[in-house]
Amino acid sequence: MYGPRHGLNGLSFVPGERVAIGAMPVAGEILRLPDHGITHLVVCRATPQTMFSQDLWAARKVLGKDNVAHAGMWDTGRPKEPENWSDAALFAAEALHADPEARVLIHCQQGRRRSVMLAYATLRLLGHSETDAARGVLEARPMGRLVPAYRASVERWLAQRASVGISGSSDANPPSALR
Repeated sequence: MYGPRHGLNGLSFVPGERVAIGAMPVAGEILRLPDHGITHLVVCRATPQTMFSQDLWAARKVLGKDNVAHAGMWDTGRPKEPENWSDAALFAAEALHADPEARVLIHCQQGRRRSVMLAYATLRLLGHSETDAARGVLEARPMGRLVPAYRASVERWLAQRASVGISGSSDANPPSALR
């Protein structure tokens, strides 16, 4: 049921970044994540999916519980509530900000929509413009799609953060949410 899918496996790094987007690692692929330099992982799949496949559990065994985040959401094409994914985006941005050797893989089922959204949110938190973040994730994952409702969810959340004085830049003094 959750086996390899032709053309969707593997991981692709956003050009010039330490953020990779991919499909769910299956079988022995999860054991090889450290061989690809992956130090942190974000799983963008609904909780029932992760319970069935045990990918979240396996990732925590391989990389350590503190190096794996979960953005529990279904791929509906509808706007995404920040409480389902924003902590995972902050986790990825913080990992990259705090450790110059960190490399984060963000995956969903097929590496096409939810993971693209979370990678986009991570890049935006790191200070990339909307255009540059979108270009980067789609260049890394040409089969991916930055679903308009998902992108709008990210931008709405970022605007709310900005309205209360929390930015998303990667300067020498990171915003409090990234500390």
